[in-house]
Amino acid sequence: MNAPTVLRPATSPASAVTAELTALASAHRIRLVRVIAVTLLVLIAATAAHAASPLVAEVHAWATRYHENLVRIDQIRAELTQVVKQNPDADDLIALAQVCFIWGDVRAKSAAEKLEAYDQGRRAAEQAVGLQPRSVLAHFWYGTNTARWGQTKGLRALFVLPTIRREIATVLDLDAKFAPVYSLAGYVDAEVPSPFGGDLDRSERMFRTGLALDPRFTGMRVGLAKTLLKKGRVDEARRELQAVLDERTPSSPADWAMKDSRKARELLDSLQGHS
Repeated sequence: MNAPTVLRPATSPASAVTAELTALASAHRIRLVRVIAVTLLVLIAATAAHAASPLVAEVHAWATRYHENLVRIDQIRAELTQVVKQNPDADDLIALAQVCFIWGDVRAKSAAEKLEAYDQGRRAAEQAVGLQPRSVLAHFWYGTNTARWGQTKGLRALFVLPTIRREIATVLDLDAKFAPVYSLAGYVDAEVPSPFGGDLDRSERMFRTGLALDPRFTGMRVGLAKTLLKKGRVDEARRELQAVLDERTPSSPADWAMKDSRKARELLDSLQGHS
């Protein structure tokens, strides 16, 4: 028995074109979704690969209160040293540079240990500058660690002065309201002998400009007092030093406790009997 013949309507040319366009649109959407998915995966992977370690957030929160746990300075320095060996992220390098500076100032027990810490800090910051050329903090910590290394080394290290001045100028160009750079500039002009470019008047201007931006920056106020002493203005210096001791809400309680209040007391004691 023969099967009945089924008659199908003929497909019109318009219907065929519509079907083809629908298929093409569907394929295009599928490709677009795949491209978006791959892009997102690449971005997620890149972000994970370059994300700063949790230590960076800890340093930000801890940097002004490090005096509460001095041993943690040693630990964070060691941990960040390992982190940047595995993944030299700019934020980790900047944090390491800051910690190295703090360690050299308050944990080092010899000039050799200080030099090693400041050198590690300046190398880390220099590497961060290479990764983030417009980072204020990278340039600042590069200049600061280099300056402290040079100060510890003595006159033999005057060859680093152009680097320090360049970093100061760069920070000022990037952010003229970044108060710490005025402290660095003030100390450099106060400590460097005048034949090599030091300038006490400029030092005073730098300190006063910085203090106008951050009046509770006690390290800067100590620096101003030292400059005033070098200029023979003892009474003014004494007032600045007393203001450091009287400060109840310093910008950095840690620096005030570990360095600034001690230096202010030492200088005030040395001024007894002077007018």
